[in-house]
Amino acid sequence: MFVMTIDQRGSRRGTDRVPELLAALADVPTVRGFERTVGDEVQGVLDDPGVVVDVALRVLRDGGWTVGVGAGPVVEPLPASPRAGAGDAFVLARDAVESAKSRQRPVPVAVRGAVPEAAEDADAVLVLLGSVAARRTPAGWDAVDALRAAGEAGQDAVAQALGVTQQAVSKRLRTAMWAEEAAARPAVAHLLTRAAGDAKV
Repeated sequence: MFVMTIDQRGSRRGTDRVPELLAALADVPTVRGFERTVGDEVQGVLDDPGVVVDVALRVLRDGGWTVGVGAGPVVEPLPASPRAGAGDAFVLARDAVESAKSRQRPVPVAVRGAVPEAAEDADAVLVLLGSVAARRTPAGWDAVDALRAAGEAGQDAVAQALGVTQQAVSKRLRTAMWAEEAAARPAVAHLLTRAAGDAKV
């Protein structure tokens, strides 16, 4: 199981953005949906590591948040609210979000798991993906977003949607390192599964 703890950065100096974040995450498939836990922090429980990766990268892109992922067992049956949940994954998520606040980290995300070695690997690759995305230009994001929306329609549809040539789309996607991100996402998901102890190490 995976627990995600997401904390607003610099919340004492700015607006409470938790309602905005909860609305943005309302469509995420979860075991227990995201909700405010304390202050400007939200927490949710998930069972799909691919969704965990997607949520982490979405939140990092939005900016202003620190993301902690705890991978491990939870006490079952889970209560209706993640605030009342217990188990290693909850403790690990708390440790992860605190670690993610370190100024030494290139992006504010961290992973902790029941299998520490696998968690370290998942952490390293997720931080790398977050760093790649953080350097993406607005034009690069436009191309990535359009490609994801186009699905199987591919780059021709993207070019039409953006009003540029297919060659321009290809260049934007290469610069954005979208192919590398797409290839690495399943690797992070696999490592998260191992970190949770749900697969042989």
